Amino acid sequence: MSDKYQGFVSSSIGKFLVKNLGLPNPTRLDRWTPGAPLVDGTVLVGGAGRLAPQLVAALKELEVTATDHDTEGAKYKALVFDATGLESPDTLVTLREFFTPVMRRLASCPRVIVLGTPPESLTGDARITQRALEGFTRSLGKEIGRGGTSQLVYVAPGAERAVDSTLAFFLSPKSAYVSGQVVRIGVEGSQEAGEVADLSRPLEGKVALVTGASRGIGEQIARVLHRDGAKVVGVDVPQAASDLVSLMTELDGDHLALDITHPDAAQRIAHHLATEHGGVDVVVHNAGITRDKKLANMADDRWNSVIAVNLTAPATITRELLDQGVINPNGRIIGVSSIAGIAGNVGQTNYAASKAGVIGLVQDLAGELTDGITVNAVAPGFIITQMTAAVPFATREVGQRLNAMSQGGLPVDVAETIAWYASPGSTAVNGNVVRVCGQMMLGA
Repeated sequence: MSDKYQGFVSSSIGKFLVKNLGLPNPTRLDRWTPGAPLVDGTVLVGGAGRLAPQLVAALKELEVTATDHDTEGAKYKALVFDATGLESPDTLVTLREFFTPVMRRLASCPRVIVLGTPPESLTGDARITQRALEGFTRSLGKEIGRGGTSQLVYVAPGAERAVDSTLAFFLSPKSAYVSGQVVRIGVEGSQEAGEVADLSRPLEGKVALVTGASRGIGEQIARVLHRDGAKVVGVDVPQAASDLVSLMTELDGDHLALDITHPDAAQRIAHHLATEHGGVDVVVHNAGITRDKKLANMADDRWNSVIAVNLTAPATITRELLDQGVINPNGRIIGVSSIAGIAGNVGQTNYAASKAGVIGLVQDLAGELTDGITVNAVAPGFIITQMTAAVPFATREVGQRLNAMSQGGLPVDVAETIAWYASPGSTAVNGNVVRVCGQMMLGA
């Protein structure tokens, strides 16, 4: 599906109306294609914290052109600032001193990353100062414009060498629709990065389970994980079996046609993964449904079916896979929440409850997992799919424009975020919920 408004404002009359009426003018976002560089331009690195000594070298290992010296008149595709050394409010001025001189020299669709220390690990002025970074990065995300993004990555002491996969994701076009996010590395569980033998195919030899895989966001997740080298096992309801089999055949994957809410679904999935694939490395709980109605008119079946599919099934399947030891060491559990689970939505008390529950599942499991297994979630905002195409025009337009990028996201934006979580290099990324919403203006 396409954004017709974005096409309109690219026309001559559209440009005229944008200029004279102040209408939203969304930038066409860069998105990554196989074979393209992670960063098409130069990254300027600044700051003097504990990460600074290794940043330029780390970026060069990712085949990214980086420098820690600003050249007058130079243009930059991305800016990375190590703020881990800021320990008092008066030192926050170094943010202005680094960013202000170069903000007008950023290329289209630029990337900004600020690196900090988790405030909860500090006290006094240091904690106050590190927490202040959230307001800075989120505000910058809303003013950077031109398809740009801004992120804050808190790196726990000891996890300095576990940031590469996160830097690669947030600097690249793979994070096109992710902005204003706060990510924690090395806070829950491992502070080490797993080995990535091939950066172009980080999931080579891995097995990935994707529920709701036959179409929409689930289909794109399956395609991206396959692109990254995984053997995909797609799961969907029997009614979608034809589409599921066709897709898995195309991707040289495997399939299970079953209802994930059936009492024996978790056992069947666990048995299939154990006997046919020797276990699983990536579990993506993507299957989800909506049965919208205001609470005053909510029937039992609408409530129960949404909770069963969106929340009870992922929790039950995850517990079964963990209890049977089907998830391999350094495995990944990834939930698909929603901005509705964070901000709420009219007529979606059932859906929002289920998606907030997915965040609860992440928070519950993050501290108990062992063997390098991690759990994280994505929370999509307005993603352009066949489902959202059926939303009334006015509602759809508000959903697409009410974010810092003035546009809806694409299924691939959700899939790329999941692929970052899934990478063996993301072992220290645990317990996070990242919104894929273009930085919505309200609710988060």
